[in-house]
Order: sequence, then structure tokens, then C-alpha cells
Amino acid sequence: MKTKNSATAPNPIAVSGSAAPARPAVRGTLQAGLGVAAFSLTFPATAWGLEGFGPWSLVAVRSVLAALIAGGFLLALRVPLPDRRHWAGLAVVAAGVVLGFPLLTTLALQTSTTAHAAVVVGLLPLTTALFSALRVGTRPSRTFWLAALAGAAAVVAFTVQQSGGALTTADLYLFAALLVCAAGYTEGGRLARTMPGWQVTGWALVLCLPLGLPAAAIALAYEPVQWNGHGVTGLLWVAAGSQLLGLVVWYRGMAAIGIPKASQLQLAQPLLTLVWSVLLLGEHLTVAAPLTAAAVLVCIAVTQRARG
Repeated sequence: MKTKNSATAPNPIAVSGSAAPARPAVRGTLQAGLGVAAFSLTFPATAWGLEGFGPWSLVAVRSVLAALIAGGFLLALRVPLPDRRHWAGLAVVAAGVVLGFPLLTTLALQTSTTAHAAVVVGLLPLTTALFSALRVGTRPSRTFWLAALAGAAAVVAFTVQQSGGALTTADLYLFAALLVCAAGYTEGGRLARTMPGWQVTGWALVLCLPLGLPAAAIALAYEPVQWNGHGVTGLLWVAAGSQLLGLVVWYRGMAAIGIPKASQLQLAQPLLTLVWSVLLLGEHLTVAAPLTAAAVLVCIAVTQRARG
């Protein structure tokens, strides 16, 4: 017979179970954060790569190298081909993340500083959240959107101020890169719910190999290569670090904590890139750059607390 006290006593299974979801959330946040750290080095590494390679050669060779590494892992582990229903999504990831974003940002960095480009790309979390709402059907809270829009407004104001009131060609490249990358991130995060994140990245890279090989051959034939330490180091990082390892942990994190919340972690990326631009490239920052980056960092705490 149950007593009054036993009827109201807490269920130890329920209590322990309530803490279980926190563990995947913490792990997913750490994985997405590692992805952001890897991505923060992309622009400085690209600037180094441009010291030895032309823009088209750098993009094509990085995609080929990353695809060969990923394809080697897929073959060694005997990973079966994805289902036919996943190939359209993988094509979006390939077009946006493997090809579009690297090419457009590399073209922008020919005339833009890494610091300026990093702050502009601070809009990526908002564009990713928008694509997520349209594609996946997520419905973040009003607080989430207000904080994201505040961060976006700070980035837009910075861009207009730095460009003298008018957008430059580099800015147009960067804004186009935001759109294609957000589409790729959203589709990759959706696919990572049904297949391992590293396989999403790997198959997207392999999908680009038939295009990347001839593109690399043609680009290398027309753009002179200067073999130097910065050029090779930059190429290796954008191929293995940003293009492969960073995307693997990033998609795993997105699958664990959701696309909107993971995307807001990227608000930290501009500030990290500003640090690398000073340490690795010796760039001199304007006062507006770190202030803008700090402003969008404030939005992280708000969006991570908002239910989305």
C-alpha cells in the first residue's frame, strides 16, 4: 500500500533523466565552438595562401586536397553511399560551403583586410537562422530574433562606416558569400540529424572533386605559383582545417544543439579573427572593428539564453 509520502516522493529515474539532455547540449556546444575556432583562422590563412597562389588556384586546390583526404577516410572505413534522397542536400552543401563561400571570400580578400571581412561575416549567424526558419521550420523566440538583429545592425553600420558610406566590390562578394554559406550550413545541419556530420562534409567534398580537379589544373596553368612558407601553410590550413575538420565538428554541434543556437556561436568568430589578423598578419585595427565585434559578442549570451 502506498503512503502519502511515497506518492509524492521524487522519482530518482525521472530526476536523473532530466539531467541527461544537458550532456549532449554541452558536448554539442563544445563541438560547434571548436568549429568556430577553426573557421576564425580561415581568413588569415587565406591571406597567407594568396601570397603563394592565385585566388582561383587557391580555392580549387584546397577543395581537391580536402576531397582527397575525406575520400580516403570514406574508402578506408567502407562508408556506403548516401541515400538518393540526401544527394540534393549534399549538392547544396557543396555549392555553398565547399565552393561558393571559399571563392567569394577569397576574391574579397584580394582588396579587403581580414579584419574588415571578419566583421562583415558576423552577419552569418543571422542569415543562417533565417535560412533555417525557411528550410527546416524552426521558430526561434522573439528575444532570439531581437538579439540577432541587433548584432546584424552593428555589422551593417560598421560596413557602411568603413566603406565611406558606399559598399565596395569586396563587400558585395562578402554579402553574397553569406547567403550561399548560410544555405550550405542550414542544409548540412539538417542532414547531420540523419547521418554523421563528418560524412556530410566528406560526401560534399567528394561531390566537388570532378569539378575541382580540372579547375585546379586550369587555374594552376594560368596563375603563377610562388612556393613559400606562408602560401603552403595557408593552403594546408584552409584545406584540412577549415574545409574539413572545422566542418566536421561544426555539423556535429549543429545537429546536437540546433541550427539557430549553433549559428549564434559564430558571433564570436569576428573577434577571434581580429586577434589572428593582428598576431599573424600584423594588421592595424581601427577602433570600430573591436567595438563592433564586442557588440555582437553581447548578443551571444542573449541568444543562447533565448529559447530557440
